[in-house]
Amino acid sequence: MDFGTVLGVFALVFVAELPDKTMIAMLVLGSRSRPVLVWAGSTLAFAVHVTVAVLVGRALALLPRAWVLGVSTVLFAAGAVYLLLVPEKTEEERGQREAQRARSAINVAGGAFLVILVGEFGDLTQLLTANLAARSHDPLAVGIGAFGALAAVAAVAAFGGRAMLRVLPLGVIRRAGGVILLAFAAYDVYQLVRG
Repeated sequence: MDFGTVLGVFALVFVAELPDKTMIAMLVLGSRSRPVLVWAGSTLAFAVHVTVAVLVGRALALLPRAWVLGVSTVLFAAGAVYLLLVPEKTEEERGQREAQRARSAINVAGGAFLVILVGEFGDLTQLLTANLAARSHDPLAVGIGAFGALAAVAAVAAFGGRAMLRVLPLGVIRRAGGVILLAFAAYDVYQLVRG
């Protein structure tokens, strides 16, 4: 297993997930319930998502290289546009709505699991993980890096999200993630043109 791949995927997925609506939902749930239960339920749901994403990524890897780069370019560019253009307020409102649904659940961990399972399906970080797994020769490293990043974001949100947002505004995190994904899209275009 390539430790460099694990760290690279961790960094990219961590930055992409921080400004997401599910992070906001976990933040709200963690402030209103026992944070450890929110983290446990969220982390279990993220494990399901990463597994699905890596399997889909491995299926994509069977396609010709140009197709994988084309799909990769589109996904990176779409993620960048989403992070750079979707207003923060929209994400905050979605996160609040998802947290409200979970509060009525009998079990906080089960509610957090369901919020993340439903809210993250087909989400930016799941697509990003599938994309990275398709391009990597080490899907296990991609899966471990992505899962570690998502579990870390869940911990940050559940245990200390409100304090973090006072220091590092969500808008800054969103723009940084958008610029990083835009750079990856540009690199993919470069590779496609280069042949």
